Amino acid sequence: MISGEMHCARIPPEYWRDRLQKAKAMGLNTIGTYVFWNAHEPTPGVFDFSGGNDIAGFVRMAQEAGLWVVMRPSPYVCAEWEFGGYPWWLLKDSTITVRSKDPRFLKSYRKYLEALAKELAPLQITHGGNILMMQLENEYGSYSNDVEYLDINRRIFRDVGFDVDLFTCDAVKFFNNGTLPGYLPAVNGSSNPAEVKALVNKLHKGKGPYYVAEWYPGWYDDWGKKHQTRDMHLFAANLEKLLTAGISVNMYMFHGGTTRGFMNGANMNAKKSYSPQVSSYDYDAPLDEAGNPTEKFRLFRTVIEKVIAPGTKLPPIPAIRKAIELPEINLSESAAIFDNLHNGIKAKAPLSFENLGQAYGFILYRIVIDEAGRAILKINEARDFATVCVDGVFIGSLDRRLKQDSLEIIYNKGSILDILVENNGRINFGPYLNNNRHGLLVSPTLNNKPLSGWEMYKFPFADTSNITFLKSEIQKRQPALYKGVFDLRETGDTYLDMRQFGKGFVFLNGINLGKYWGIGPQQTIYVPEAWLKKTGNEVIVFDALKSGHRILTSLDHAILNDLLELKDLK
Repeated sequence: MISGEMHCARIPPEYWRDRLQKAKAMGLNTIGTYVFWNAHEPTPGVFDFSGGNDIAGFVRMAQEAGLWVVMRPSPYVCAEWEFGGYPWWLLKDSTITVRSKDPRFLKSYRKYLEALAKELAPLQITHGGNILMMQLENEYGSYSNDVEYLDINRRIFRDVGFDVDLFTCDAVKFFNNGTLPGYLPAVNGSSNPAEVKALVNKLHKGKGPYYVAEWYPGWYDDWGKKHQTRDMHLFAANLEKLLTAGISVNMYMFHGGTTRGFMNGANMNAKKSYSPQVSSYDYDAPLDEAGNPTEKFRLFRTVIEKVIAPGTKLPPIPAIRKAIELPEINLSESAAIFDNLHNGIKAKAPLSFENLGQAYGFILYRIVIDEAGRAILKINEARDFATVCVDGVFIGSLDRRLKQDSLEIIYNKGSILDILVENNGRINFGPYLNNNRHGLLVSPTLNNKPLSGWEMYKFPFADTSNITFLKSEIQKRQPALYKGVFDLRETGDTYLDMRQFGKGFVFLNGINLGKYWGIGPQQTIYVPEAWLKKTGNEVIVFDALKSGHRILTSLDHAILNDLLELKDLK
């Protein structure tokens, strides 16, 4: 197998066929893909396999393109995806333990796989389809070593009708922890043929086959950290080593695409350093974020041509898609968050996202201060980014990445303290998966005195239908939305230039394109041509940190490697 990873939820459905044809053009014969549980079951028992979630349609399209599929439907995926693919609602009961033998977790897990099997079981190679294999857990060795839990996974897969070969995958360092006797152990991250064969032979009775399930010719980006790239010439040489040694490879990623909406994940290491991922999933992959072949694509294609059957002729290298710079967009209407408060929920202490029944987005926590003064506001681990305002004016922000938890505020008797908290992405990897509730988890204090008597307003921003926009400008520096409507003479892929904005997200024609944050390294938001119209395009920008926006501009290229200091956002 010469395979490349793509995720249908990260690619506009209008372009699935295009990306699959480009996989063929590079010489791939297989596609590896995750399935995201939280995308398919956003609320318990309500399943969505439509539009960008039509995983069966994606598999059928791959078959039409002459491609096999390695399916990775384990409920845990990592993938720099919100909560590692688990649905947020599992956290509503704080005692449930995901990725474990907890019967409440397993009951939900089984129901999801039953629904997924109705979509995918008929597409297995054992039923005349093109799904070759399925992965029953994902890098479990880096998390735990419970063979009984892995076997429960296996039984569930078989019970729901998945009857193709099953495999596990783990990094070399954790390889012995995550395997299940009798099932193919795949290796992640290795470019050493001897190492791969030795590891598999030891645990799989020398049978093979040999498979690197995640081979990394690129890497992902975190907010506030350097853009990641990999030496294309080194990895082209490594690819040749693996393939000529008879080792199957799945390159992670062949095409990353974009993590739209609020679905980016975050990492947290042993030092409890929280690090959320950016919306661009360009990944320095052979196909870039917009689906264009890169020089890495050309190099890998040359390698693959050497190892495929003699006389096999690959399709021509596809042309670069047209990209354009849009005319300036006038943001003629605005809406302050504080002017759009609906259905407040009162409680003595602040409630988390999960306790309020909210998945993603923002929650505004409001309280009236009953005295005048100057004091230190302390918020123990606001999860994950808090914008603080007093009487409607921005005072400062607290960033979980930097372990910020306090700032000084000045207030009058009767002043309104607002704390707007953003879920910046639930942890997707490591030991903290079960410590993933968001918002304010304890009452903030003012000079060490807990504040009591909160009113909370939910801003999930699944859409913007309940926001009232006005023609007037925002007079104070405060969180707000800005709207513009524009027409185009021509359409093409484009990139919104967010360098004049602070921190937020963008809706275009009702679609949440993803997040921006001035600290970088991502400074643009990719807009696929398929989502633009000649007339009546509507764009809405939310900004938590900067105010007074009147213009939105664009570029004909991405900026993914521009870091700024926090002080530059002031």
